[in-house]
Amino acid sequence: MTTPENMTPDRPGPAPVDLTWTANPGGPVSQWIDNHARQLFIMPAVLMILVFSIFPLVASLIIAFSRIRLRGGGYQVRFVGWKNFEKQIFGSEQFHFLGTFTQMSVVGWMVGLSVTGLILWWMYKYVTTQFTVVGFIGRLITASVTIAIAFMFAATFFSGNPFGTLGVTLFYVFVGCGVQFLIGLGLAFLCSQQIRGRNFFRVAFFIPMMITPIGVGYVFRMLADTTKGPFTPLWQGLGLKDFAWATDPWAARVFIVIGDSWQWIPFVFIILLAAFENVPRDYVEAAEMDGAGSWQIFREITWPQVLPVAVTVMLIRVIEAFKIVDLPNIMTSGGPGIATESMSLHSFFAWRALDLGQSAAIAYLLLFVTVVICVSFFNLIVLNRMRQND
Repeated sequence: MTTPENMTPDRPGPAPVDLTWTANPGGPVSQWIDNHARQLFIMPAVLMILVFSIFPLVASLIIAFSRIRLRGGGYQVRFVGWKNFEKQIFGSEQFHFLGTFTQMSVVGWMVGLSVTGLILWWMYKYVTTQFTVVGFIGRLITASVTIAIAFMFAATFFSGNPFGTLGVTLFYVFVGCGVQFLIGLGLAFLCSQQIRGRNFFRVAFFIPMMITPIGVGYVFRMLADTTKGPFTPLWQGLGLKDFAWATDPWAARVFIVIGDSWQWIPFVFIILLAAFENVPRDYVEAAEMDGAGSWQIFREITWPQVLPVAVTVMLIRVIEAFKIVDLPNIMTSGGPGIATESMSLHSFFAWRALDLGQSAAIAYLLLFVTVVICVSFFNLIVLNRMRQND
């Protein structure tokens, strides 16, 4: 029996057709583009980052280790090593950056030694329980910076001496962000409940964030005017008619924190509100049926669900707070003296005085402090929370 060409001797029917396409109309170039399409699409964004982020970072680092003299028709750059940083930490600008160091008080010694003891105990527990080389190095950097900051405040604030721009910046960050978080958390929780007019309050609370920081600075400068401002009757009633808040260091800092909080509370509020509204209602209703009170429901169900978002929003806010410059510049110009001058404003004033090396050095000191605090916050709180959930 003869087998047709399109039949196989073992199995009747048409032979399988070879659908493999070997032609390559575009050639090797087209094939290479197809294989690297993802890299090619992302390359413009990478180049933009390199040009507008990495290059200024490297250029400013070179300037931080140099002394630049502007001259007619050009400028002279001279490498000076760590001298710009030494001037801020140990030299003639120490009072400006760290504060005025004189004899430390008894309270200052108690604060410094107490913080040092707690940090050493924390390091000892880590070494004896879950020691890793990378973790130890990271915690060693965190511990060193924490002890240095503690003794800085012990020698200045707790000893009756003025602190410098580093202390002012940390005051804005920790006090301001703490106030913003607590008020934003409370408003978000209230607006997540079934109350009348909550849609109106959601819009009203979000408006301050739409105003530019310069506008906020001028507004609060006007509101705080005790002689001609709109709250003058109130100041008179409180006996503050002749009170010049801009000449008092702590009053000026507090007013700047109030203005900064008014602007940034909506940011914390809107994100935490979304987190509250995403808490599963089934859990809350089940707890209510079991007889749990409002505080128990918040502590055991709502807060653990909101905590990851709360930690993230505070990390973002802390990073942004380290860069505060608009309100101190508009409201007080860093005064009285340098009492309200942040590190960003300190760097700006040095740049305006054409001391570019010092300006870059201050900016890199700010970068170092910001990175250490924010990375420590992320590793010790965010990652630790994630490990507990796992």
